[in-house]
Amino acid sequence: MMAATVARALWLLSLVGVATATTTTTTKPPPPQDGEFTFLLPAGRRQCFYQPAPVNASLEAEYQVIGGAGLDVDFTLESPLGVLLINEYRKSDGVHTVEPTEAGDYKLCFDNSFSTISEKLVFFELIFDSLQDDEEGDDWAEVVEPEEMLDIKIEDIKESIEMMKTRLERSIQVLTLLRAFEARDRNLQEDNLDRVNFWSAVNLGLLLLVAFLQVYMLKSLFDEKKSLHT
Repeated sequence: MMAATVARALWLLSLVGVATATTTTTTKPPPPQDGEFTFLLPAGRRQCFYQPAPVNASLEAEYQVIGGAGLDVDFTLESPLGVLLINEYRKSDGVHTVEPTEAGDYKLCFDNSFSTISEKLVFFELIFDSLQDDEEGDDWAEVVEPEEMLDIKIEDIKESIEMMKTRLERSIQVLTLLRAFEARDRNLQEDNLDRVNFWSAVNLGLLLLVAFLQVYMLKSLFDEKKSLHT
């Protein structure tokens, strides 16, 4: 009797475990987030970054060289399978879109090996437009049942909110790019100011040297004339 009770309890526990396993839902990985990064690329060096991407999405990669002599750098973009998608030489900026993306890590490389002296300040931004966002966003709408007496439907509200969100995200991206342009212009102005100050100091030194030589030569001439008269 005791053995039958224990066997029945174990059978019930196994049923609970099976029910728990069958009711467990697999959560989808979070969508990739947009990102931006500014780094200093030393002279004669090459630096790479890896960005995971889901399948069937849109990836936009934009970079700018905002500091350093020449404001140029080599850029390459490889797919998760190692296929070379973008290969640019001595560029100051660039915008590239990969659509649809493959599941895996995309490789972005910035090369400054052609420069042996000057380091480069590089800014790049990654923007994702996942095609799965729309499907995930419809889950909450299935729970709510819109009433017929409402003047504004839930779908209209949802569409307006999504449009506002998209425009705000695009505004943030534009402001980020404008900030990068402003940083590059500021670096150019600072470099030009340093050059102007350097050559102004050189010219001032030459003027003082020429003035000193003229005074010395005139003084020597007057001394020679004075010695001749005496």
